[in-house]
Amino acid sequence: MHNDAKVVPINKIAAHAMPSPLARLPVIVLQVRDKATQQLDRGLQELFDNADDTLFEMADKARNSADHNIFFEAMRDLRLKRKNFERVFMEQLFAAFANLGQAGQGELLLPTVSYDETPGVCADDLEKAVALEAMLDKVMHRDGLALGQLSARLGVLLGKRLDDRENPLGPAMLCEYFLRAGRSLGVEIRVKLIILKLFEKYVLSDADLLYGEANQLLAATGVLPELKAVPSRRPGERASRARPPVEAAPAVDPQADEAEQQVFAALQELLLTVRGSVAPTLEASAQAQPISTRDLLRLLSHLQQYVPEPAVEDDFDLRRQLEELLTRVSVKSGKSRVVEDADEDVINLIAMLFEFILDDRTLPDSLKALIARLQIPMLKVAVLDKSFFSRANHPARRLLNEIGTAAMGWGKRDDYQRDSLYLRIEQVVQRLLNDFVDDPAIFSVLLHEFTAFTQDERRRSELLEQRTRDAEEGRARTEQARQRVADALNQRLLGKVLPHFVVQFLQQAWSQVLLLECLKHGQHSSQWQARLRTMDELIWSVGLSEDTEAGRRLLEQLPALLKALREGLSEAAFDSFVTREFFIQLQALHTQAFQGATLASVTLVEVREDLGAVETVSLAEDDPDLLKVLQLRIGSWVEFREDEDNALRCKLTAIIEPANSYIFVNRTGLKVLEKTCTELALEFKRGGVRTLDDALLFDRALASVIGNLRQLNRAK
Repeated sequence: MHNDAKVVPINKIAAHAMPSPLARLPVIVLQVRDKATQQLDRGLQELFDNADDTLFEMADKARNSADHNIFFEAMRDLRLKRKNFERVFMEQLFAAFANLGQAGQGELLLPTVSYDETPGVCADDLEKAVALEAMLDKVMHRDGLALGQLSARLGVLLGKRLDDRENPLGPAMLCEYFLRAGRSLGVEIRVKLIILKLFEKYVLSDADLLYGEANQLLAATGVLPELKAVPSRRPGERASRARPPVEAAPAVDPQADEAEQQVFAALQELLLTVRGSVAPTLEASAQAQPISTRDLLRLLSHLQQYVPEPAVEDDFDLRRQLEELLTRVSVKSGKSRVVEDADEDVINLIAMLFEFILDDRTLPDSLKALIARLQIPMLKVAVLDKSFFSRANHPARRLLNEIGTAAMGWGKRDDYQRDSLYLRIEQVVQRLLNDFVDDPAIFSVLLHEFTAFTQDERRRSELLEQRTRDAEEGRARTEQARQRVADALNQRLLGKVLPHFVVQFLQQAWSQVLLLECLKHGQHSSQWQARLRTMDELIWSVGLSEDTEAGRRLLEQLPALLKALREGLSEAAFDSFVTREFFIQLQALHTQAFQGATLASVTLVEVREDLGAVETVSLAEDDPDLLKVLQLRIGSWVEFREDEDNALRCKLTAIIEPANSYIFVNRTGLKVLEKTCTELALEFKRGGVRTLDDALLFDRALASVIGNLRQLNRAK
């Protein structure tokens, strides 16, 4: 018997007994919500993408370091909290639809502007309120009629009048969701106003589209169809951003052209061994008839329209696809249509270059899939212009190299298809597949746009890298100073028997005084030496147990000692109340020494703990993995890999002495890893790290192909 299907969990029974608030809403309202959610999500994505650029520009233009840090910290805060911000915004939107028509929307964060002096209202709140009010007024003035129609239609469905301010898609409610989502941001008022302005630009500015689509959907289902539609823009009509000017292609030098032909002729000699691999499948007796270069370009343009999506790039074999197309053309004409020798050499060479690229471990797999789609555009430009193989500054070749260089530090993530670099490369690929027919000038256009993008990213990362280096160097100086302080304390305390409260004072309080002097003036300064003498005198003063000549000398020196102690603590900003107990105990101890009393009431301890002890692992100087580490240079890219699915690509940005700490940053310039020289060598030993070849992608591929062809020729 099968009775399992009749068993219903208790939680499901409870769920049926208490229906969701959404269950009472008409389906069409939920469709309006879902449609609006898609548009709002796009707007938020655009907002955050541009917020990063805007804050970076503000930081770049900051007049002082304090403002510079404020904008950089705001960039970091937005990046960390972006997903949570978007989630809370959408939760608020869904909650507003769930409560649609219900009494009470809860406490609103949206402020009301009042220019009267109100207790508890600061200037920042007033400034934010004014900005919000202006935003709402602008939307209501521009899109108030469409919003009113939407509110009326929703009211009909709910069976009650709905005010515009209660409309879940009204500007007031949208701002409310935004304010609630932004409560987690720890940014100051200037940054908040910038973000609000971006919210207006990328979300509220498209309110007419939001209301237009919602009204159209409701009217189509018979909800107040008699209301005259308000004209609105179509979704794709936002003004496109201006493109940068494009430099004209350089003129061809006849002498250079001759040299380029010689280079290609040398390549052709090597390619003789693979010639004949691109041919139609026909009977041997069929008459061969070469097709012209122009006809070949037409065939390639036809194939270009059928290049598969990145997920299935392995299914696209350029030579096989071209063979199949040639076979179909040959069958139709009754002749064996073959490509000319020079064109076939180009086809073979491009195919071999991309075989290297798709096997290259330096390129991330997700970006290989995009780059693989460039095979036909690159083949077409090489067929048109053989200098593609010999001229290092050829626009198409440079574009491929720029993409390869930018991809060096790209690390795959779950939402990689929303990464700015991935999207930019995808845009380049799609433009070439859609627009490149036979005019190579498009490569110059795309090269200019892509290098402008990468230079901007590089400039940002360099600024962040410099901040990272400065911070790490500062931290290293502090650690070095701490070690010097620890050495000084160890030298004076280890093995000695001293009052416990004095040892505690030296380790917890006076060590901070020494640290400050070492950082400010260095270990060779007179200030540092003076603080050491004060410590020595303190230790000497508490070691006296009888009324001796030394005790009388202490009586003379004590005022200066106490003064030096208080000055040091004051300079280090120690709270006088915190150290008050120490001076009381010290006075009692010195009084006993003057009176010749024993120190029976004083707790004595023998100092045995080494404050600076560090356990290290050493490797031989000629250890091969240690030598690999020592050969790393600043700017080298490496990949740390825990397993097949988890890898971290990062760049060596600094080697901090004297600890020999290697600091690594990601593509954006943020610190992601720190390793000592020994730790890195051990990573190399276990195979957990490898260096990435940062030579130009096309040059590496061409060198590899030439090497393989030479081997094939020698084998024959």
